[in-house]
Amino acid sequence: MPLVFVALWGCFVAASLLPDEAHRRLLGDWGALSGEVRSWPATLDALRDGRLARLATALFLHADWAHLIGNLLFLLIFGPPAERAMGPWRFLALFLAGGVVANLAAVLAIATPGQLVIGASGAVSALIGAYLALFPGARLGLVVPLGLFLQFVKMPAAVLIGVWAALQLVYTFIGPAFGAVAWSAHLAGFAFGGVFALIARRAIARRLRHRSGF
Repeated sequence: MPLVFVALWGCFVAASLLPDEAHRRLLGDWGALSGEVRSWPATLDALRDGRLARLATALFLHADWAHLIGNLLFLLIFGPPAERAMGPWRFLALFLAGGVVANLAAVLAIATPGQLVIGASGAVSALIGAYLALFPGARLGLVVPLGLFLQFVKMPAAVLIGVWAALQLVYTFIGPAFGAVAWSAHLAGFAFGGVFALIARRAIARRLRHRSGF
């Protein structure tokens, strides 16, 4: 996870140092664009000229600090336990593959061609899906405001993640009212992460037994 964290942070800082015109050109050249994979011939063309790789490179581009910090916060919450369970290489594969699948879902869902899709939200959503599949009985800390006081409570992760997933589904249909966010990418990444973890569960269990010496 440290590699992913540093890569996201470093790419954003490097991009933010560019002049405005160069920054816009960077996003346009390396971000994913809607309308490029709507047909099989178009997908083959995008594969041949390298444009399909933008589904991956878009993960390391963010619109602003709020966009980046939101993703890093979720990464810090769900990333470490998922990486400890899966191992660094399987974790990295999940992040990249989940992000690509999520970005693909976003560019297919956006009706207007040429719309830019950037950010690691879909990849982070894949981590959330994997976390739920790996630790269905886990509990997450939550700060609840009670009048003038803040109360720290622990709630089942399945409940909190379930609420989050339900909101992503609602926002997918009324998303324009909540800003230019590719909500469908979150859902696709979440589903991919859950399936990925379930398929890899036996290998993960063997890895954990090996680490514990049993």
